Amino acid sequence: MTECARTRVAILGCTGSVGSQALDVCRKHAERLEVVALSAHRNVRALAAAAREFSVKHVCLTSGEALSIEDLPSDCNVLRGVEGLCELASLDEVDCVLVSVVGAAGLLPSIAALKAGKRLALANKEALVVGGDLLMPLAGPNQLLPVDSEHSALFQCMSAGRHDEVYAIWLTCSGGPFFGMTPQELSRVTVEQALNHPTWSMGSKITVDSATLMNKGLERIEAKHLFHCGIDDIRVLIHRQSKVHSMVEYVDGSVIAHLGASDMRIPIQFALSYPERWDTPAERIDYRTLGSLDFASPDDKAFACLRLAEEAGRAGGTAPCVLNAANEIAVAAFLSGECAFTDISATVEACLEDHEVMPVASVDQLLDIDAWARSRAREVLSRRS
Repeated sequence: MTECARTRVAILGCTGSVGSQALDVCRKHAERLEVVALSAHRNVRALAAAAREFSVKHVCLTSGEALSIEDLPSDCNVLRGVEGLCELASLDEVDCVLVSVVGAAGLLPSIAALKAGKRLALANKEALVVGGDLLMPLAGPNQLLPVDSEHSALFQCMSAGRHDEVYAIWLTCSGGPFFGMTPQELSRVTVEQALNHPTWSMGSKITVDSATLMNKGLERIEAKHLFHCGIDDIRVLIHRQSKVHSMVEYVDGSVIAHLGASDMRIPIQFALSYPERWDTPAERIDYRTLGSLDFASPDDKAFACLRLAEEAGRAGGTAPCVLNAANEIAVAAFLSGECAFTDISATVEACLEDHEVMPVASVDQLLDIDAWARSRAREVLSRRS
């Protein structure tokens, strides 16, 4: 790619919250970014519209939905399933792969992108949670750029010192819509309440994860892999305003914090523009009018998912795979009205108790354990219904 050429981008999961905001970034910086491949799970109409708008030559649909060739640009190559995602991630005409698909489905295309030498802009935390032991050894220097707002913040704060000078990572958390509630109160919350996040606009699964604090637990495991540190070195800090996106504390007592608007387009753009910084896609904050910044400790007794993720992260090996798979099944059950909010953590805990932790050996091993954990979670939930 020549110095003046546009970065050629594949967006996996282009119709979701992160994917659609990534398209916004590509529109704003059309002179720098070229969208060449797109995928979606089942939103055929949005996928086709984006494919036409950006004149892409490759699309992938991971569900069984029908996709009319007439709705796509001429000569557009249509792929299917996870195999299609991996093919998109490996295309010769792709420089950067943004993986924003939901859940453990992001692992295989992330591996494919790294093996093909692409820059991986990773918005799918489950890929690292489940397969970080396999992913990280494949990533060259600055080849894997995190898109989570917190991990993008940490990546930038880490540039202020050496790795051996880091004392602690402060991973900020809004606390979700149920901050301060007791376990009894949490047992009665509704799906509508859980989806009413106080500061971020996200997909339903990650919004529920934010309400249970599982999202922050998964992010601790993600940070453990990304920044090569122990789980106890990553401290969760409740910050209701969501303006401090995370902080790194160094051994000399200096704390480097990343602040900014609660807008995912900023970390998305940074992952695509790195090492450059481009004009912001978001409204700027006037810090003269912001007021106070408040911090608090999380309650891992009321929000048991945070504790379970810490235990799985400390155990390592295959434990995070079970944690993630069981959580995906339980969250889906909650969203469909099949279980209570507090059944999510109870289901995850039961699956972790039934699992004998092993070192991560291969993708096939993880896929088998993922399947077992999902089946076991369904059994646990069936007894609670």
